[in-house]
Amino acid sequence: MAKVKPYRKERVASQVHDVVSEIIAHKLNDPRIIPLTTITRVQVTGDLLQARIFLSIPGGDAAENKTMAALRHATGFVQRMVAHELSLRLCPELRFEIDESVKGARRTLELLAENRRREPQLYETEDKEEQPSRQDAECVDETGGGESEVNDE
Repeated sequence: MAKVKPYRKERVASQVHDVVSEIIAHKLNDPRIIPLTTITRVQVTGDLLQARIFLSIPGGDAAENKTMAALRHATGFVQRMVAHELSLRLCPELRFEIDESVKGARRTLELLAENRRREPQLYETEDKEEQPSRQDAECVDETGGGESEVNDE
């Protein structure tokens, strides 16, 4: 099989991303699909025959399961729409997956917020140490040599 140009894979991935995003947002009327479902990235194989579509789905595991079931049920419809929109001899086979990196980042942010709620006094003392007091700032002139004098004549 002929070698694919290096930029073509990224271009096809970008086109699949745009088309599938539009389909999910405006053409699928399944109530199981959570409204703010977004495509984080698309990976296309070197031969352009498969496309892995990574999704970020707000809500918990139940929302993810419902949305993934709906998207897997609608894969044939989405596949036909993508084939119609792309000008390729063969349309890539679509596979929907949860983007685990987004879930990991979300979990990290939750842990940081929980830690801040648990120990607010720790963060308050750090903030006070970082900012110089107003009195210290007024006593030093631009050259850093003591108090500045003002002559009003």
